[in-house]
Amino acid sequence: MLEKMPKAIGEALRGVGPGLDKLVTNAHFGEVAATLAVTSPAFADGGPMPADATADGSGTSPPLAWRGVPAGCAEVVVVIEDADSPTPAPLVHAIVYGLPGRDGAVAEGELSGQDGAGPLRLGKSSYLKAAYLPPDPPTGHGPHRYAVQVFALDAPSGLKAEPGRGAVVAVMAGHVVAKGLLIGTYERA
Repeated sequence: MLEKMPKAIGEALRGVGPGLDKLVTNAHFGEVAATLAVTSPAFADGGPMPADATADGSGTSPPLAWRGVPAGCAEVVVVIEDADSPTPAPLVHAIVYGLPGRDGAVAEGELSGQDGAGPLRLGKSSYLKAAYLPPDPPTGHGPHRYAVQVFALDAPSGLKAEPGRGAVVAVMAGHVVAKGLLIGTYERA
């Protein structure tokens, strides 16, 4: 959808965005130590995401992995947000909840199911779909940072029926015992 924004508007809004401070990991759980290692074989931390993982490619979600989940954790939650979207809050690209409370991974394309179809429990993106929202920055807006945030919880979230960002943050409050972050970048020329 943002690819249809005229380049002149993208350039005029260059530098406008919520920033890293408004990501779930920083705005709500800044006091929690970042002890989880989050990786992807598709891109390095701080490096460009492959075009296939974006709206300019096939829009297939990238493979992700995390390790270092403390013993006794009940659940892992993944939230992917755009720290540089021209919006007041980060744009949510994916929410995955109900993952086992241990080291784990999601395969390439596993988040791309439509509205909850598939084995993973998906929350709603900013476009109100329970599926991966591929990066789609406005032309001329500059590079965007896509934050893959992984949270280890000491209790089950109890989330049901495709929750949004607010519901996920609310149930995680007081239960995040470890977190990790992986940043991928993408810029539409």
